[in-house]
Amino acid sequence: MKTLAKLPVTIVTGFLGSGKTTLLRHMLDNAQGRRIAVIVNEFGELGIDGEILKQCSIGCTEEEANGRVYELANGCLCCTVQEEFFPVMRELVARRGDLDHILIETSGLALPKPLVQAFQWPEIRSACTVDAVITVVDSPAVAAGTFAAFPDQVDAQRKLDPNLDHESPLHELFADQLASADLVILNKSDLISPEDLARVRLEVAEELPPAVKIIEASSGRLPLDVLIGLGAGSEEHIDSRHSHHDHHHEGEDDHDHDAFDSISIELPQADESLLLDALTQLVVKHGILRVKGFAAIPNKPMRLLIQGVGTRFDKHFDRAWRADEPRATHLVLIGQELDAALLEAQLRAALSV
Repeated sequence: MKTLAKLPVTIVTGFLGSGKTTLLRHMLDNAQGRRIAVIVNEFGELGIDGEILKQCSIGCTEEEANGRVYELANGCLCCTVQEEFFPVMRELVARRGDLDHILIETSGLALPKPLVQAFQWPEIRSACTVDAVITVVDSPAVAAGTFAAFPDQVDAQRKLDPNLDHESPLHELFADQLASADLVILNKSDLISPEDLARVRLEVAEELPPAVKIIEASSGRLPLDVLIGLGAGSEEHIDSRHSHHDHHHEGEDDHDHDAFDSISIELPQADESLLLDALTQLVVKHGILRVKGFAAIPNKPMRLLIQGVGTRFDKHFDRAWRADEPRATHLVLIGQELDAALLEAQLRAALSV
């Protein structure tokens, strides 16, 4: 009986809005015949990232794509690893003769180390190996000293006292995502000056083991051979990587992820400019870190995909509305100490709905 080789797994991590989903979609669009399974971790109740990935042009039907994209929607991956992750991996292990690679996109709030340690479990270790942990960095956000586009007033406080960075759970999370990396991508490198990019590279390098490579990218566009086939065997050495959050997985119940709220809001159709203006005002007023969702625009046959980091919003019409789905606006807002009822009320008032 032929012994199957271990199935390589690439874990893509990075802070909110760094470009993880864009990178994965690029990898799938350029799979070159590789049979790839995808596990998508969502922070929030909407399967937005999963839907984006299912639109990749990998030559499969929607039904086939639905069978290849595993969407874990009940929290950050490191917290659900003993619940949803293990059964999904067991199913993929059973099918590993039909697969060439597994890609895992973690939530922007996930800690990669516990996920990599899960590959030490005997049932997974015998069949899979972590080819690499890729950490995607939002270069403009790091250049601004915010890591994920903090509101201006928080950045002003940080500049008055640089030590505040190291007291912030957000900075610790950023550092922990780098500490687990086998490859770091300085994404959106085309959006900052060469001088700022060089400074970001130095700042990121301070958090990395010496052997970890740093490469630059624009919209995650990199050759696939650069991203897979690294053979890092990350599960073999992950225990030696220091993490700020190691103690949270040694029997303690507290978890820094509790500092983040993810709320879902559903609205009727809304004027595009009014909606974006209202969201921008909400971000500034309430310190919202991330906005993502789909909007229904009056008299437009297609759905508007919205992704925002701080006050920077990207948008495009991604697909036509299906006949069997209501034309409504669905948004997820991620931040700290968010009041769901207040945010929805202010958004509705701004849109007069």
